[in-house]
Amino acid sequence: MQSQDETPSSTRKAAVCGKPIAHSLSPVIHNAGYAASGLTGWAYEAIECAESELPDLVAGLGPEWAGLSLTMPLKETALRIADVASPVAIAAGVANTLVRQPDGAWHADNTDVGGMVRVLREAGIGLSRGRHAVKEAPPRITVLGGGGTARAALAASAELGAETVTVVTRRPEAFAELEQVAVALGIRLEGVAFDDAPSAFEADAVVATVPKGAADHLADQVSWRAGSVFFDALYDPWPTPLAAAAIAQGVPVFSGLDLLLAQALGQFEQFTGVAQAPEEAMRAALDEAVRSR
Repeated sequence: MQSQDETPSSTRKAAVCGKPIAHSLSPVIHNAGYAASGLTGWAYEAIECAESELPDLVAGLGPEWAGLSLTMPLKETALRIADVASPVAIAAGVANTLVRQPDGAWHADNTDVGGMVRVLREAGIGLSRGRHAVKEAPPRITVLGGGGTARAALAASAELGAETVTVVTRRPEAFAELEQVAVALGIRLEGVAFDDAPSAFEADAVVATVPKGAADHLADQVSWRAGSVFFDALYDPWPTPLAAAAIAQGVPVFSGLDLLLAQALGQFEQFTGVAQAPEEAMRAALDEAVRSR
């Protein structure tokens, strides 16, 4: 199965960029997808790249490059250097995907948003869709953190039908920046200081986007509500203390590995033109890589 633009598979490349990047499992996922789709000549690698280096890196890529996946700290820079961008990337203010267009232009997107929507919707979060959807209350969602992944979580919350999102941040400036994103998304924010974080867990879903260790102290402070879902964007080490506490209380828990796979499916389809990414093969490769670590 070749890409829709019929470019010879022997000339196609993609990569994940960030700093640090050696730990990334994205090459495992994407290369498994290429193999399962018959894209025998495609290759996906990891490139260590700092913010200041990204513009020159992108400018120097040849026509064989189909796209780039961007992780920290490159998501804001990726949006700035793109020629065009999707509405969701513009609204969130960050991009985790750059796709080479037929005319050579770079298109920015944020597949983290779609990945989060996919995971949370499968967990039962979000309003029903379609002509026969019943009247439901908007989902109550809490987001821990104020960085780029938090912005994607706000965009996902809007897609899921949330009208107001509770945001727990350490810095008032971070909340102010997220408020601008909320305006673009058409949702309202309620701010909670990190010291008061346990009060924000009365939600249908709690999404943690904070760095490793930042929320560990909450593990013995939070009483989880029946029917709630916890989505922790971390996956190493796993489970985090907060995730372990949620599991102990019978709360459905999803990890950064779930997000890593879900967002990669969208990237794979955009890079290759394949209509549907081979999810089963990509998930199996990711699971095997995690077991081998």
